[in-house]
Amino acid sequence: MPDFPTLAAVDLGTNSFHCQVARVFGDQVYPLDSLREPVRLGAGLDKDKRIDDETQERALACLKRFGERLRGLDKRAVRAVGTNTLRVAKNAAGFLRRAQAALGFPIEVVAGREEARLIYIGVSHSLPASREKRLVVDIGGGSTELIIGTGHRPLRLESLFMGCVSYSLRYFEDGRISKGAMKKAELAARNELQPIVARFARGNWQHAVGSSGTVRALADVLQLNGFDESGGVTPAGLDRLRSHLIKAGDVGKADLAGLKPDRVPVFPGGLAILNAVFSELDIESMGVAEGAMRQGVLYDLFGRFHHKDMRDVTVAQFMQRYHVDALQAQRVGALAFTLYRMLATESGEPDEDVVHQIAWASKLHEIGISVAFSGYHKHSAYIVGNADMPGFSRDEQSKLALLVQAHRRSLNKMAKDVEEHDVDWDMVLALRLAALFHRSRADIALPALQAKRQGRKIRLSLGSAWLARNTLTATALSDEIREWDKIGFELKIPELDELESENELALAS
Repeated sequence: MPDFPTLAAVDLGTNSFHCQVARVFGDQVYPLDSLREPVRLGAGLDKDKRIDDETQERALACLKRFGERLRGLDKRAVRAVGTNTLRVAKNAAGFLRRAQAALGFPIEVVAGREEARLIYIGVSHSLPASREKRLVVDIGGGSTELIIGTGHRPLRLESLFMGCVSYSLRYFEDGRISKGAMKKAELAARNELQPIVARFARGNWQHAVGSSGTVRALADVLQLNGFDESGGVTPAGLDRLRSHLIKAGDVGKADLAGLKPDRVPVFPGGLAILNAVFSELDIESMGVAEGAMRQGVLYDLFGRFHHKDMRDVTVAQFMQRYHVDALQAQRVGALAFTLYRMLATESGEPDEDVVHQIAWASKLHEIGISVAFSGYHKHSAYIVGNADMPGFSRDEQSKLALLVQAHRRSLNKMAKDVEEHDVDWDMVLALRLAALFHRSRADIALPALQAKRQGRKIRLSLGSAWLARNTLTATALSDEIREWDKIGFELKIPELDELESENELALAS
């Protein structure tokens, strides 16, 4: 992989969008530039879970400005990540197409636990080295992530469906605050926390740290208004702030030093959630970290260029967990890549994304066998599409699941359910043929293969003498021709036609 002197991360959060540009020096990433805009994407979700037009336009205008700053950077050096609102919005797909055009770079939507992993990486790189276990709490606009880790390694990850934007809208309409509303918000947050309390309460970690805007804003307000002089956050300080807000009755009238105007609408929801976290997890004090998810994205991106790609680690762990035959995966992967290069000659040398996808699909296509051999490709696809896979975005998992399911049996469902432009047919064919030729699960002498695709016409050439000696494979290839024909492709194998003609003549005589 190439080295890039400059990397960039874009975080499309529920409350704010961030763009972080950094330079790489040795094994460190140093900030060069930082942009932030309070887009409040989550506040634009209507009752049908659709992002309204006004919010979309505000977000797109922000991304255009970010795109100008990132112009000229290699696409591989930029990673843009969407979080909770883009996970739940029903019109996220349409918005993402426009957002990617505005930004000029692909945008990934990550699952909650992947968001938590990236947050921990960012936080851990901003703190002094320590072997003690840390609890990291990140209250975002639509979700709250909790992580226990040591060093740069997360040990437990959770993402809960509660955030400062969603709670402020639900319990503190127009910024109005009452004792009853605060109590309702805190009880709701405590209920969300209940399932994870045993694993995240004090006793499982030595230090608690808060990250991102909500905890930092609360810590600033506590200190600047004399509610807490610890420099961090304590239960006593939060209780004083809580009483102050309830007495004011409106966050806009609370006259709080250090509270930025764009934080005002989401401030009470964040306070209620943090109060619940302190209460349920029995936290006595919490420090504040400078690092956040965008720094985690940068370090994760940096790792991909230095043979520390978390996705490779995840795939290796899945192979071990599901008892994958590593030699078979290697055989299938090598042949699939060779065939892909033949089929995609017009596209030039395959890029690194293609190399990765073929390798990962080859290593994971049989993990479903551990569930049941019958229909194992479907089990494999389900696991890949739905499991927590650290390092992978949702889109990457979906594409990988599609490829894994398509490696054998019917192509009909995929052709019906997936848009034509979302399928790399060369990759599908290469993996199917590789699995077909290595059905014996042994090292065999393969014929000299030639493969080419032009549109929906595919030509595969191999020795007729080899086919005559391997009648099981010949039969499987005949079935493969019929399978591609069902979805409008013409797969032609001249040597197979010759062999079938010879067999017909022999039968006739």
